[in-house]
Amino acid sequence: MLSTQKKPNDILYNLDYFFELSPDVMCIAGYDGYFRKVNPALITTLGYTEEELFAKPIYHFIHEDDRSITSKKRQSLLEENELTQFENRYIHKNGSVVWFHWSSIALKKEDIIYAVAKDITLKKNIEIERNLLLKQLSESNKDLKHFNYSSSHDLRSPLSNLITLHQLIDESKIKDPDTLEYVKLLRISTENLNDVITSYLDGWIKKDRLNLKTKSIDFEKTLNTTQDSIKQLIEKNNVTIQYDFKSAPSVVFNLNFLKSIFLNLITNSIKYARLDLASVINIHSFKSENNIKLVFQDNGSGIDLKSAGDKVFKLHQRFHDYEDSKGIGLYLVHNHITSLGGNIEIESKLNEGTRFTLTFKS
Repeated sequence: MLSTQKKPNDILYNLDYFFELSPDVMCIAGYDGYFRKVNPALITTLGYTEEELFAKPIYHFIHEDDRSITSKKRQSLLEENELTQFENRYIHKNGSVVWFHWSSIALKKEDIIYAVAKDITLKKNIEIERNLLLKQLSESNKDLKHFNYSSSHDLRSPLSNLITLHQLIDESKIKDPDTLEYVKLLRISTENLNDVITSYLDGWIKKDRLNLKTKSIDFEKTLNTTQDSIKQLIEKNNVTIQYDFKSAPSVVFNLNFLKSIFLNLITNSIKYARLDLASVINIHSFKSENNIKLVFQDNGSGIDLKSAGDKVFKLHQRFHDYEDSKGIGLYLVHNHITSLGGNIEIESKLNEGTRFTLTFKS
């Protein structure tokens, strides 16, 4: 059998394949502000058809709050011919927000712009959530400091009275009218002290409850919302999510916290999936005495709990050599469940998977 090998000069490199098959967003835009060409990744990420993307100016698809800065960056691109490290938000056809990280080049002679972008929505959502949590923790610490200072100052006088009265009590003369008067004053001072402490605690607890509103939440609806927000990530990694909430379909909890729990546990399972095995996540709920339990199990790479010890739920703890690992996800999950009186337990073996059991306080 005879065969021929094409010389390099004879090979036709069809760049359309690269454009069409790239997992990153690619597009060509005109100086008039309209898309000229878009790849399937952009269509999939934003949910619009090619015809819909071509029919309106690009600014129509950009988040309203980012249009001004995008316009300025576009003008800079036209003047300097190159733009990198630029992030902005687009609006998906379903109304959700999509974050892009752009690199662009302008060709003045052709009046067109070549651009490539990465979808960084998941990363941004985690950053936003982390910053909100850190802000809440910072505010709580400030309140705690204020509480300690105020209570120390306000309790100084009643405590001094209490100590003085203790020194004046003579147990051998307990029936003496003066001693009985001292006991009466001691009771009054103690009650005043209790009133001050109760007042502070009630105010602190009331403020905390206002910040963490709870209500009855449907597990399945919350899971579906979470899956929709990371649909491309789930499909790209061929992840199967199985669930059964029949035994306990709902729980009284904070909605944003529950969304965050689902998001972090699912993305962690995807991030640490085994390369030699299709990723499967099983989630189910059930009632245990007066509490609701949520079990989350995967078949990923697992964690060496002997090595990790009690660091699993601590901030910035990493147990795998992954570049994107920040050590924040499990910390957030633990903080969410424990802040409302619940707890979380972990079982894990290397190369076998991990099982989390969350107990929601009734």
